[in-house]
Amino acid sequence: MEKKLPNSTKVVVIGGGVVGCSVAYHLAKFGWKDTILLERDQLTSGTTWHAAGLVSQLGPTAAITKIRKYTLDLYKKLEKEVDHSAGLRLNGALSIAQNKGRWQELQRQATTAQLYDVDVRILDKNQIKKDYPIINTDEVIGGILMPGDGAADPSGVTHMLAKGARMEGAQIFEKSPVEEILTKDGKISGVKVNGQKIDCEYIVLASGMWSRQIGDKVGVSIPLYPAEHFYIITEPIENLSKTLPVIRDFDNSTYIKEDAGKILVGIFEGKSIPAFDKTSLVPEDFSFGEFPENFEHFEPYLASAIKRFPVLEKAGIRKFFAGPESFTPDTNTLLGEVPEIKNFFVCCGLNSIGIGSGGGVGKVTAEWLMTGHINQDIFSYDIKRFQKFHSDLGFIKKRITETLGDLYGMHWPFKQHKTSRNIKTLPYHDNLKSFGACFGVSAGYERPMWFALDGEKSEYEYSYNYQNWYPSAEYETNNTIKNVGLFDLTPFSKFEIKSEKAHQELQRICTANIKNEIGKCTYTHMLNSDGGIETDLTVVCIDKDHFRIISSAATRERDKFHINKHLSKGIELNDVTDDYCVFGLFGPKSRDLIKSISRDNFDNDNFKFGTAKNITIEGIKIWAQRLSYVGELGFELYVKFDDAKKIYELLIEKGKDFNLSNCGMHAMDIMRMESGFLHWGHDISPEENQYQAGLSFTISNKKEVDFIGKQALEKIKKEKIKSRFAMFILKDSKPGEPLLLHDEPIYLDDKIIGRSTSGNYSFNFKKNLTFGYINNDFSNEELQNKDLFIEVEKKKYKIQIINKPLKQTNFKNN
Repeated sequence: MEKKLPNSTKVVVIGGGVVGCSVAYHLAKFGWKDTILLERDQLTSGTTWHAAGLVSQLGPTAAITKIRKYTLDLYKKLEKEVDHSAGLRLNGALSIAQNKGRWQELQRQATTAQLYDVDVRILDKNQIKKDYPIINTDEVIGGILMPGDGAADPSGVTHMLAKGARMEGAQIFEKSPVEEILTKDGKISGVKVNGQKIDCEYIVLASGMWSRQIGDKVGVSIPLYPAEHFYIITEPIENLSKTLPVIRDFDNSTYIKEDAGKILVGIFEGKSIPAFDKTSLVPEDFSFGEFPENFEHFEPYLASAIKRFPVLEKAGIRKFFAGPESFTPDTNTLLGEVPEIKNFFVCCGLNSIGIGSGGGVGKVTAEWLMTGHINQDIFSYDIKRFQKFHSDLGFIKKRITETLGDLYGMHWPFKQHKTSRNIKTLPYHDNLKSFGACFGVSAGYERPMWFALDGEKSEYEYSYNYQNWYPSAEYETNNTIKNVGLFDLTPFSKFEIKSEKAHQELQRICTANIKNEIGKCTYTHMLNSDGGIETDLTVVCIDKDHFRIISSAATRERDKFHINKHLSKGIELNDVTDDYCVFGLFGPKSRDLIKSISRDNFDNDNFKFGTAKNITIEGIKIWAQRLSYVGELGFELYVKFDDAKKIYELLIEKGKDFNLSNCGMHAMDIMRMESGFLHWGHDISPEENQYQAGLSFTISNKKEVDFIGKQALEKIKKEKIKSRFAMFILKDSKPGEPLLLHDEPIYLDDKIIGRSTSGNYSFNFKKNLTFGYINNDFSNEELQNKDLFIEVEKKKYKIQIINKPLKQTNFKNN
């Protein structure tokens, strides 16, 4: 008997692949039994059915590693609970390296794995040759083996999760395509299926490669697009070991796995082919679909695979597979609530790791729906890291030709994408270019990362050691503390609220006591109800009942969403980010320079730190703020977009008298670390609270307002801090030896007590500098006399804890 669709439900999950089934399972498991899953055809019929099924525990960040570890643990447990096989074959996974950069990358992964109890073993060339004779180890330097990894059966996993979802009370309907997503007053109200309306409070779009075009119909931007993905399966191979691990040969863009006596050879090539290129649409009826063979595209990679695995040379090909797989602009998943429609969640864009992450992303999505926030540093997966233009076909189709290959490409520090560039350029972009700017992308803007010195190329030469931009950063940071540096701050997010209730609204959503006086600036945070740090920002009173909020560039959509979510009805938040260019003029000569081009009074008594006012330069009205993210005397100038080129050229021309230098983002990051300033997304996130981060000065105990997170903070304050922020320097410091980044283990003697969150080299103080969080009972003073280490590429380096930032200038009172 055919089940009848309900007239109403709490949650509708759209899509019956591994991800949708996982979301439905977790929602029902956690108590939201009133959940239905709608699949347009049959479970797994999209892209799940043809997945290679690889499972790997280690990810690029702590949160992603937790997602992957949880996934594998869930599959092991659920197999027994629901009596359905996931087809797990955990023979391990071996990643091999054939050049220095890749070997360093793998050793960094092995080092990070220790933070999360992932079993990783380092193998030299001889060990690989001995244990895995199938590999031709010519050119191989070494590899890392993860014994707990392997593969699962995609269909088995999906049906296991579906069975678990049903057992927990969720309902699953196949042959039920969603024809329309219904909204009312900007909020989800229901869906239409086979002509029937189903009322619901939430939807979770888990429709894989269809997600972009489904979202597009209701004005929701979902930046993913399918590429053609290839693998072959050989004829049976005699005496092939059934315990062969998955072997990833990153440097040749290939992997192999044993498949019932045969070998599957898959590729993640550097330049992929967009699928459905003529129509740019995935057909609604594309089920269990394949593309025609494209051996010409596959052949060079097969030749590399044969060289690495000679047994393939005489093996026949039983199956050549070509099919679609969706990818995102940065090869990271899309999770969370979309900014356009309330209660519209996504869980898609798995970038070929759906089986290995499916359990974990389903859990995170369920928790996100049920609590309204997530207490993990999951920003790299949050859909709100993207803007509208990221889902435009002109952008996404070009970008995915690169991002598919990024899975197996080198994950260099500071790496920039090559495709879909110059989307947003500054009015003085050509001027910056003429001065040797090397550009990176920040919130869509082309932004100077560093400026090449005379005769040098303004291009990155990627490395895990000394950076080719170090001489530029040395000059820029040194000149800023001696003379004056010009930094571009345009991509910083800028929002405005104009209302009689503006101040009381900000008091309710910010932790600090927001100054309600024209020209006063307040540094503050916004929290979730558990006290996690959701935003890191500055609030400026521009005029009576008129406030501007300034936050980091990368978090534009996320911060806007958070603020809008908590503003009372009728209060409007305007995004003015693209209305202004912003110049940061920092250094001891910044005041003299600005005095030379404006008649306004910039003396300390008339323009104190933390204040702002309108000034005039060349007849142009400019909003100036005396703030500094680099720890030097300075001013931030907010210039209307159309006037910016003229002001930039004037600053450059007049700046010659004061030894002005153009400065990039690397210089800014070094100087903010010298000054002890934290960065949201690296050093703080919803995973941390202000007490842990040493930022309790941003909590106002004066204001009698029950601000969001206040009750949680009162509890946190009474508890012992488990993990706390700390700053360290290397005892033996040389630039790039080692290159300090993040997620490096921090040791007290031989015990891991924490991990790093930021790292850089200070040329002004000749020190390798790292920030991080540690968990131990010793005070910082007691730790001064202890043996502390940081581990990079499996080598430990002596570090010293510092109680004050390296830079101790009196820039606020000068």
